[in-house]
Amino acid sequence: MVTDSAARDNAVFRAIADPTRRELLRLLRRRPHTVGDLASHFTQSRPAISKHLRLLRAAGLVVTSEHGTARMCALRARPLRAVDHWLRDYQSLWRTSLRSLKRYVEEES
Repeated sequence: MVTDSAARDNAVFRAIADPTRRELLRLLRRRPHTVGDLASHFTQSRPAISKHLRLLRAAGLVVTSEHGTARMCALRARPLRAVDHWLRDYQSLWRTSLRSLKRYVEEES
């Protein structure tokens, strides 16, 4: 059975699986943007970018607010902690591999 927490985590992983959505998050990391401003960075249509933003909002990674006639999008990075937690399980494997590589290089020198 999938818990609510696991379902939220899965939504985050699905959201960041797409390169366009990762680029949107990168742009929002700097500052909030309007939807039009975000769309101007891509060759895709504005409706396509809006669809990506809807998925990011559904995953909790983007929040929007109305400012006059503009819709502002801002990053909400907290859900990315699920990715960090998942990657931590693999850090020990990477460290072990890097230590082995270091030993190998030192022995061959």
